[in-house]
Amino acid sequence: MRAAEVRRATQAAVSGAAWLGLTAHDAVVLHNSNALTLRLEPCAVLARVAPAAHQCARLEVDVARRLAEVGSPVAALEFPEVLVRGDYVVTLWTYYEPAPAGSLSNAEYVGALARLHAGMREVDLPVPHFTDRVSAARTLVADQARTPELADPDRVLLAGTLDRMRHAVSGSSRPEQLLHGEPHPGNLLRTRVGPLFIDFETCCRGPVEFDLAHAPEEVGDHYPGVDRELLRDCRVLVLAMITAWRWDREDQFPDGRRLGVEWLSELRRATAQSGQENRPVPNIGVGGCR
Repeated sequence: MRAAEVRRATQAAVSGAAWLGLTAHDAVVLHNSNALTLRLEPCAVLARVAPAAHQCARLEVDVARRLAEVGSPVAALEFPEVLVRGDYVVTLWTYYEPAPAGSLSNAEYVGALARLHAGMREVDLPVPHFTDRVSAARTLVADQARTPELADPDRVLLAGTLDRMRHAVSGSSRPEQLLHGEPHPGNLLRTRVGPLFIDFETCCRGPVEFDLAHAPEEVGDHYPGVDRELLRDCRVLVLAMITAWRWDREDQFPDGRRLGVEWLSELRRATAQSGQENRPVPNIGVGGCR
């Protein structure tokens, strides 16, 4: 969000917290993209704020609540409803102190994601199919008004890759289930109570390999029962999707345009030998998508 939007979104979060009887005199910005993540003080509650017209807060709250009920490793809600404050929606979550210094091991990541997927197999909620997200990226690429700085050769590359990889992944015989949608490292907290997933607004239905394509390469390689060929295809598909989003003229992802250029280069390398069995596979488990 831009500076003026950040101020209004922060006011919405503080107002929502006060309406619930929480003391929130200050707010610290933890992450700023198309949505805003704040730590409210002194109540030490996490607030997520998004424009009311462009958000999936109700889905995120429903998924998180249901997953908590089945014991999945997810962040807890402080308030189980979506607050509407003017032009914004606010959701309030437990703030977790980070674990002592150190990185999350691959085994911990794999274990947390496998437990999340197991819990998701017990939850039945209406969510989009992963191909709906691919279609949204494809529509963006085709719309020159929304992607005016995307060069024609790059537009052709993205469109062709999205079409080809969507067909390859959707044609798989692997079972489909509820997925996180973007379980990259930025959406996995390393806390004193263990790793916890956050940000469920991108939930969709598809094969688990689509989720694994967002995680670090070592996580996907050690996940039990993974289809490695499908995972390679999903990694290329996801790389094409997140590259397309970086060229949206409304994109507010930090340093997004530089990433868009960088990921186009990765995509060219990934598709250069797409007809060969040992084609290169990009590692995209590095951060947020939208």
